[in-house]
Amino acid sequence: MPKKPSKSPAGKGPRTPASKPARLAAKRPKGAIKTVLEASPDLSQERLVRALETIAAHLSAQGRPAIEPESFERADAYVWHPDGRLSAVPRVSRVELFLLKGVDRMRDILMENTERFAGGLPANNALLWGARGMGKSSLVKAAHASINADRKAADRLKLIEIHREDIESLPALMEQLRASTFRFIVFCDDLSFDGNDASYKSLKAVLEGGIEGRPENVILYATSNRRHLLAREMIENERSTAINPGEAVEEKVSLSDRFGLWLGFHRCSQDEYLAMVHGYCSHFGIKIDDEALEREALEWSTTRGSRSGRVAWQFVQELAGRLGVKLAAM
Repeated sequence: MPKKPSKSPAGKGPRTPASKPARLAAKRPKGAIKTVLEASPDLSQERLVRALETIAAHLSAQGRPAIEPESFERADAYVWHPDGRLSAVPRVSRVELFLLKGVDRMRDILMENTERFAGGLPANNALLWGARGMGKSSLVKAAHASINADRKAADRLKLIEIHREDIESLPALMEQLRASTFRFIVFCDDLSFDGNDASYKSLKAVLEGGIEGRPENVILYATSNRRHLLAREMIENERSTAINPGEAVEEKVSLSDRFGLWLGFHRCSQDEYLAMVHGYCSHFGIKIDDEALEREALEWSTTRGSRSGRVAWQFVQELAGRLGVKLAAM
């Protein structure tokens, strides 16, 4: 005879304890975690390693001693590191200002702007753009050296180089320079932006538009092969895909507008190229017949497919090595 189901007290439901479902629910997450660990142990270990590395990095950063601000009395040139360090450069790799041929107009404009800045007068940020190898970065370094030639130690301009990939740390550099009594040229060589790189927005705020703005004792000189610092494909892509094409393009090209001076460098003529070669040979004491020199120089430029100051310098190095002449200034 089948047993009758036991009756529960009125209003209290079945005899099963009310806490049992809660206990089962509490056990499910552990079971789920165990299942994940068993299914992909390598993935879980990889995540754990990454988490531990992140924690170790934070602890190391907290325990690292603070970097003392640079006094800027050791040298006239420094290289900025994104961790807050400034490395002194005892000897800057540069050429003399008079050896830069074919860029007379740009040279005069940049020198005038730099002299005004060094004298405490208003001056503009400068963008040197154009053909490769035409002496854009050489002109910045030569102008800095020329300005400092007759200045006392306390009045000398300081040149700070910041690498393109460290642009996002530019605000931290500006904070260090703001409190100094010296005046600085912050120099970025080959500045440009590609793809989805949004670090140019940080540069825009530092140059003009931010609350603090650019410190009065800092000016920024940059070189680039691009007039607007952005690839043409980026601008065209914005024009074709944006909801409002005009606004999208304006937002991107406005970066170059932050530079008050635009100095364009164009490919040199044959006469300018030969003048560069003759200038180097005369300065370094390389003796060779003029006709033979020009013939070899033109042949060299033809094999390289271009004429520029860089090509002229490479030819002079080849010629000096072949003739056994050391490239020490005369």
